[in-house]
Amino acid sequence: MEGNGHNHDVLSGSRFFFVTVLNVLITIAEFVGGALSGSLSLISDAFHNLGDSFSIAFSYAAHRISKKRQNERNTFGYKRTEIIAAFLNSIALCLICVFLVIEAVKRFSHPQSINGNLMLIVAIIGLIANFVSAFLLNAGAKHNLNMRATYLHILSDALSSVAIIIGGVLIDIFGWVMIDPIVTILVAVYIFYESIPIIRQTCRILMQGAPDIDYQAIKNDLLKINGVFGVHHVHAWSIDEHNIIFSAHVNMHDMKISEAQQIYTEIDDLMEKKYHMCHVTIQAETTRGENEDMIYDRGNDIP
Repeated sequence: MEGNGHNHDVLSGSRFFFVTVLNVLITIAEFVGGALSGSLSLISDAFHNLGDSFSIAFSYAAHRISKKRQNERNTFGYKRTEIIAAFLNSIALCLICVFLVIEAVKRFSHPQSINGNLMLIVAIIGLIANFVSAFLLNAGAKHNLNMRATYLHILSDALSSVAIIIGGVLIDIFGWVMIDPIVTILVAVYIFYESIPIIRQTCRILMQGAPDIDYQAIKNDLLKINGVFGVHHVHAWSIDEHNIIFSAHVNMHDMKISEAQQIYTEIDDLMEKKYHMCHVTIQAETTRGENEDMIYDRGNDIP
């Protein structure tokens, strides 16, 4: 199993590297093409790609750091490194979108002549490179927020290229130079819209937000365990999008520690297999707190 994991990391590293190189090359091509053709959408996409190059490298660094084991400084490990990277990448993407919209609005009052043919050629090259990059990162994007944020960067670039190609055709055939800022605004709004869910989810994780689980169902299942007659003071939070931590105070009949340990094992098995908790902490009590609410708040409650 370790060998497979190692191979996966090496493969991820090679893909990240290849995607980064592709983005750098396309960035240079779009800056040059945008300057020569006068296309704002090409230059804006070049800035977008430049940001993507940094975000891809940042995402890969976060991915590597997240694999580090727990230690005395980080007893839960480094998994949240990828959540932080996804959050920052998505924020950066939104800021880029705002910048692009502002620049596009300026173009409405100060239109410029554009070489649609050159704009079209550069956009087609960018589209091919972005599709290759998206294909390389597609698998990881399904199971990892950090990879998903990076994948969204690449996918948004591909969408930008499609829009620029359409704009280039319209400019080349009809001379509609105003289509350039319009395309820029449409793409920026779409990218902004797609970034918001990632920001919302990463914020929730970083703020120790509770995952979407059925607490009443958990309580009912725990009360079915022989020896348990109360559950209160429950806390649940996510380390990343896959790993949930759970803690609870459980009222149990007075018994030996060796007997309580068997109940602990049942609770651990239940929480892991049915509710997919990666770490469970139980505080056993007899009658203390038996009348408290399951989600208990006394105004200054810290677990």
